[in-house]
Amino acid sequence: MFDIRQIRENPDAFDAALARRGLAPLAENLKALDAKRREALTAAQEIQTRRNAAAKQIGALKAKGEDASAIIEQVAKDKDAQAAAEAEAAKLDADLEAALSVIPNLPADDVPQGKDESANVDLRKVGAPGTYDFKPLEHFELGEKLGLMDFEAAARISGSRFVVLKGALARLERALGAFMLDLQTGEHGYTEVAPPFLVRDQALYGTGQLPKFAEDLFVTSTQHWLVPTAEVPLTNLVREQILEENSLPRRYTALTPCFRSEAGAAGKDTRGMIRQHQFDKVELVSITTPEQSEAEHERMTNAAEEVLKRLGLPYRVIVLCTGDMGFSARKTYDIEVWLPGQNAYREISSCSNCGDFQARRMKARYRPAGDEKGTRFVHTLNGSGLAVGRTLIAVMENYQTASGTIRVPDALRPYMGGLAEIGPA
Repeated sequence: MFDIRQIRENPDAFDAALARRGLAPLAENLKALDAKRREALTAAQEIQTRRNAAAKQIGALKAKGEDASAIIEQVAKDKDAQAAAEAEAAKLDADLEAALSVIPNLPADDVPQGKDESANVDLRKVGAPGTYDFKPLEHFELGEKLGLMDFEAAARISGSRFVVLKGALARLERALGAFMLDLQTGEHGYTEVAPPFLVRDQALYGTGQLPKFAEDLFVTSTQHWLVPTAEVPLTNLVREQILEENSLPRRYTALTPCFRSEAGAAGKDTRGMIRQHQFDKVELVSITTPEQSEAEHERMTNAAEEVLKRLGLPYRVIVLCTGDMGFSARKTYDIEVWLPGQNAYREISSCSNCGDFQARRMKARYRPAGDEKGTRFVHTLNGSGLAVGRTLIAVMENYQTASGTIRVPDALRPYMGGLAEIGPA
């Protein structure tokens, strides 16, 4: 969400930033709508001033015993005119907010320019893909051969893009989530939260999923929405709050199921667990001052990377270009893990700095320490630390053996009761 005053004062800069996103200029249209809104507000205020003066005049005339009927009649007309002007101002205000609410965040200056993922820039690779003296299988081939991954049963129960995990694979998924939470809370200073999985409209509006991306979400008959990511409830913990600067940064983490309709994913990753309607994810959220947010972005990305390092999984980090960033982000790092079954890197985490974009929508502020008066908007950041299902896929494919079993990474064995290898059910 944007401050219309800043757009009025810097329309060219606003349009130039939109152009980096591949969008047409909008500043003049927004300024025109804002001008009409302000005209209606001014008209209502002028009528109110006139009514106040008339009220005094009526009192004076009555005190003298003189006739005030003409002025009283005019006041009644002005009351109706004021109500009409206020209604027009309210409508224009709603129209302006609706127009601003569907405009994506503006990219940071150092984000590479580009139309799509082909313009993303590699930052670093960590770990070398393993070599195999056999053809590596994809995760669904491994899981089905082991009798521990059942897509047919899931389809009978829920339809496509669901899975049933059994036995050691179900425990491995649970182990991964617990391991990630322990790492992020024990070593990286995140506070574990158990948030609601159902949220109201305003929570999704605050983080930018509504109104533009409603078709990507699941909604209940009570108009509660299933969370697409724990980013939504975690970030909204500071909704409509004024925080003290010395309480920042605040760092939250949660392991939750995530629900996504995958409306735009027809034909993509139709086999396996890569793209599902329901999956578990450990989310990381930070609330900071503007001065802290860039350093916090690097810190968060490193915290997510550490999971892959501890698991011994090869990965790379890329910075997304202007045309590939998410709606609320001003800068995003994607972490992609190597999947030998696909012979490709695939996204496993996305860490974004949203600046004050979400904070404006949530009305989340902080009070600066010292002599500075007033309040400022916080900066919000979010990232996966990590997507549990995709990490399960990565472990299965990278730790598979020629006989079709899966070795358990050392870091997970304490969570698996000491189990070193997963064999057939």
